[in-house]
Amino acid sequence: MKTIDKIYINGAFVTPKGTEYFDLISPTTNQKLGQVRLGNTEDAVDAIEAAKEAFKSFSQTSTEERIVYLQNLKTSIEKRKQDFIDIMIEEYGGTYLFAATSFEYMLKSFDSAIQILHEYSFTKTMGISEVQMAPVGVVGIIIPWNSSNGFICGKLANVIAAGCTAVIKPSEMSAQQTELIAACFHEAGLPKGVYNIVNGLGDVVGAEISSNPHIAKISFTGSTAVGKMIAKKAVDTMKRVTLELGGKSPNIILDDADLSKAIPMALSAAFMNNGQACIAGTRLLVPENKLKEVKNLILNIAPNFTVGDPKNKNTVVGPLVSQKQYDRVQNYIQSGINEGAAILVGGLGKPEGLENGNFVKPTIFTNVHNQMKIAREEIFGPVLSIITYKSEEEAVAIANDTTYGLQAYVSSANEDRAHKIASQINAGRVQINTINHDPLAPFGGFKQSGIGREFGILGFEAYLEPRALIR
Repeated sequence: MKTIDKIYINGAFVTPKGTEYFDLISPTTNQKLGQVRLGNTEDAVDAIEAAKEAFKSFSQTSTEERIVYLQNLKTSIEKRKQDFIDIMIEEYGGTYLFAATSFEYMLKSFDSAIQILHEYSFTKTMGISEVQMAPVGVVGIIIPWNSSNGFICGKLANVIAAGCTAVIKPSEMSAQQTELIAACFHEAGLPKGVYNIVNGLGDVVGAEISSNPHIAKISFTGSTAVGKMIAKKAVDTMKRVTLELGGKSPNIILDDADLSKAIPMALSAAFMNNGQACIAGTRLLVPENKLKEVKNLILNIAPNFTVGDPKNKNTVVGPLVSQKQYDRVQNYIQSGINEGAAILVGGLGKPEGLENGNFVKPTIFTNVHNQMKIAREEIFGPVLSIITYKSEEEAVAIANDTTYGLQAYVSSANEDRAHKIASQINAGRVQINTINHDPLAPFGGFKQSGIGREFGILGFEAYLEPRALIR
C-alpha cells in the first residue's frame, strides 16, 4: 500500500503542514490502493506566495524561453507514456483506450501552446494606441478527477505560454496520477515557483485559492454547483474566472442520417469515459418515425460495448470512480423508472461477475420526454435517454431546452443541412458527423455550462490582460 506524503511548492517536494489523510480506493475492486496526505490552508498560502514571487521574473521571460519550457515539459511526459496509462487505469478506472487517448491529448496541449506562441503578437495597434497583452498574474487551477492530468496539462500549457505562474489543486482522488506528473514537471527544470501543486480538499485548499487576494485568475473544471461557489468567492477580489462546467449534450439524428454509422457513434458519445464526461451525448434525439429502427440497431450494437476490467484493451466501459458515484447513477436510473421511462438496455445493479467494483450496466431509456429528471440533470454515468421529435424545428427546440450548453452532436447525410442545424444549437461546440477534438478551437459552454473558453487563441488570451498605451 502506497502513502503519498509530498506536495510541490517553490521547486521542491515538501511535506504538507496538513495532517489529514485521504484513502485511495480502486474503482475496479474497491480495495484500498494507498493514502495521500492532504495540504491545508497554510500549504495553499505558501504555494501562492511562491507563485507570486516567481511571477515577478517569469512574467518578463521571452517567447523563445517559454517555448523551450513547454517543449521540456512535453519531453519529460513523453518518456513515461505507459506509466501514465497504467496509473490512470488503476486509480481512476479509465479504460485502456481512454487512458491512451488522454495521454495524447496531454501532449497536444503543449504542441498547441507552442504553435500559438510562434504566431502570436503580444503587442497590437488599436486605433492610435499600442496595446500590450500582459500576463494576468498568479493563476489558481482547480480540476476534477475524470481526466486529472489532461486538465493539468491543458491549463498549465497556457499559463506558461502567457508568462503567468500557477497553484494547482488537483482532486485528492487523483493523487497517484498527480505524483507522476509532478515528477515529470520537476524533471523539466522550470524556475522555482512557476507551478506549485497542493493536494487538498476543495473546501480547504480550493477555498483559499478562490478567496486569496494574490490569485488573479481561477481556471476551474468541474460541476456547475461547485463552479458557482468558486465564482461567488472570486468576485470579492475581482478574480478573472474561466469555468468549464457541466453538460447535458443533445445528439440530433436527422432523418436522412446513415443510422448504421450514427447510432454506434451516438453510443460512443454517450458512454465515453465510462459516462463520466461533461461532453457526453446523453440525450439522443431521433425522428419519431425512425424510433423502431433505432431501437433495433441499439439492441444489436449495445452488446459490443463491453463492460469490464479497464486493463483489458477490449473493454469499452469501465467502473465509475467511486462508490458514491455508483450510488448517484443508480439513483438516477431508479428516477427514470419512477418517472415512466422504459429501459431498452441495462438497468439497475451491477453486471454479472463485476460485483466487487463500481460497475454500472450501460443503460438506455426510451419513452423519455425532455422534462424528466434523467433528461435534464447531468448524471455523469453511462445512461442515455432517447427522445423523439417530429420536425427539425422541434429537434432544435428540445436540444436547446436545457440549462446547459457545453457540447452537442448532429448527424446527417447532408453536410449543409447538418451545418444549418448545428448553427442553431446553443452550445460551445457542436460535432457534425464526428466525435473529435480540435486543440486550437475554443472549448467552453453557453448558459450554466460555464464562463469563458479554453484552448486556441481565445483560451490563451484568457490568461492575458490588455494594457493600452496612448500617446
